[in-house]
Amino acid sequence: MVAYHAGMVRAFVAIELTDEVKNGLRDAQERLGECRARLKMVDPALAHITLKFLGEVAPEQIEAVEEALRTVRGAPFTLTVGGVEGNNRRRPRVVWCTVSDGGETARLAAAVEKALEPLGFEREKRGFTPHITLARVREFDPSLLEAIEDLGGAEPGACEVRAVALKKSTLTRTGPVYETLMEVALGED
Repeated sequence: MVAYHAGMVRAFVAIELTDEVKNGLRDAQERLGECRARLKMVDPALAHITLKFLGEVAPEQIEAVEEALRTVRGAPFTLTVGGVEGNNRRRPRVVWCTVSDGGETARLAAAVEKALEPLGFEREKRGFTPHITLARVREFDPSLLEAIEDLGGAEPGACEVRAVALKKSTLTRTGPVYETLMEVALGED
C-alpha cells in the first residue's frame, strides 16, 4: 500500500468517455452481475482510459505537469469500446472492455510518457493496453468465464477523443472521487 502524504495530490492522466459509452458499460455490468462471482463494479460515471498513473504528486509540481502535458501533440481520433475480457483467461481478477482505435490511444500514452519523464515520472515498464475497467473480482466463480464469453462481442459504443485530462483522485470510503485539474485539447501544430 502506498503511503499517503498530507498535501500530496493523487493524480493520473486520462481520456474521458462520453455518456453514450458509459451507458453501454453499465449495460455490460448488468449482464456481468448475473453471474455467481462476487464482483466490485466500477461506477460507470467514473469510467475513463488511464494513459498514465502519476501517483502522489507534490502540489508545487502540478504546474510543471500541466506545462508538460501542453506539449503533447496529436490529432483527434475515434475509439470504439469493444468486447469484455478478463486479465486472465482461467481465473480473472479484473474484467474490462477492450478499445479499438488503430493504435492511437497507445501513441497518445507514449507521448504523455515522453512529456512527463523529464519531471521524474518513470516510464511504465509494461506494455500499454488501452482498456476500461468494469469490475474487480472479489470471489471467483466459473460462471464469470461464461458471462465474459457472452459479452465478448459487445460494443458499448464509440467516442471521439479530442483531449487528455489531468485528474485528481481522492480516495473515500465510498470509492474514489475524481476532479479534472486541466484538459489539453488535441490538435497538431
